[in-house]
Amino acid sequence: MNLRSHGAPDDAGRTYDALLYLSFGGPEGPDEVMPFLERVTAGRGVPRERLEEVAEHYLMFGGVSPINAQNRAVVDALRAELARSGPEIPVYWGNRNAPPLVEDVVAQMKADGVRRAAAFVTSAWSSYSGCRQYREDIARAQEAAGHGAPKIDKLRQFFNHAGFIEPQAEKVAAALEAVPAPRRGEVRLLFTAHSIPVAMAETSSYVQQMEEASRLAASLGAPGLAWDVAWQSRSGPPEVPWLEPDVGEHIEKLAAEGVTDVVVVPIGFVSDHLEVKFDLDVEAARTAAECGVNMVRAETVGAHPRYVRMIRDLLVERMTPNPQRAFLGDWGAMHDICAADCCPAPQRGPA
Repeated sequence: MNLRSHGAPDDAGRTYDALLYLSFGGPEGPDEVMPFLERVTAGRGVPRERLEEVAEHYLMFGGVSPINAQNRAVVDALRAELARSGPEIPVYWGNRNAPPLVEDVVAQMKADGVRRAAAFVTSAWSSYSGCRQYREDIARAQEAAGHGAPKIDKLRQFFNHAGFIEPQAEKVAAALEAVPAPRRGEVRLLFTAHSIPVAMAETSSYVQQMEEASRLAASLGAPGLAWDVAWQSRSGPPEVPWLEPDVGEHIEKLAAEGVTDVVVVPIGFVSDHLEVKFDLDVEAARTAAECGVNMVRAETVGAHPRYVRMIRDLLVERMTPNPQRAFLGDWGAMHDICAADCCPAPQRGPA
């Protein structure tokens, strides 16, 4: 199966009266941490002691994930962009795991009279957790809203769109400036993304998309530098294979090879999660220091104006009959309509 074309373009052109900005969400205070983690892990049998261990990571930062603040910044900028350039439609923001929950937001959209909306999901990647699960979230919210719930079309994946790659390349170039000039030519770029079970990766193009996006960002932001992809934030049981190498282990390997400077680029995330703040800024940074490696962490794209314009571009693309679908590199633009068997749900076992 050619997963890169596993789906179909939508050439009809659509009329939308709202845009749903859909994200993962995060806690905004200590009292929200455990409810958030329980929602994230629902149905996976994660032991309470494991949740309490992860909760401590959040409490190190006051129980506040930076993701919601960054989501608000993007939504505010997106509303301004649509008011300036059109289409002039309202933007709703919903989350999978923390308020404002997508179920509540879709119910509000129904109450406001929204009939058909486009949905932009803050995951650039194909995989169950990065794409299909968000479509399931939307379907569940529509079912909860009942008769008259708006129709919602998810916009396509954007891992190789210039509006994502170019801002990330800027962040790479800026991070390089923090390395002493005489050593910049020997810096190793280390692109990271959330690890997922190997079985899930094998039913999607997640790894291949991550490698292509990393190649594109490296070629624009730091041409000529060597780069690798590593994985972070695995959360499954040790007996279940997840994507490797782990970012910390790879930093140790690079140190053994004589690498002295590493720029870590969390390309798998469009905004800072606690996985970025803790797993990279705390744990990976500690590993690098212990190995004698100078580690600089590049920023995520956040609310970069070019990224915000990309969201508007993807909306307009879907509203245009027979559109020109923008992309960088040789991969091609992703499909608009996923096939029924795309990115299937994993078989859950004890966590």
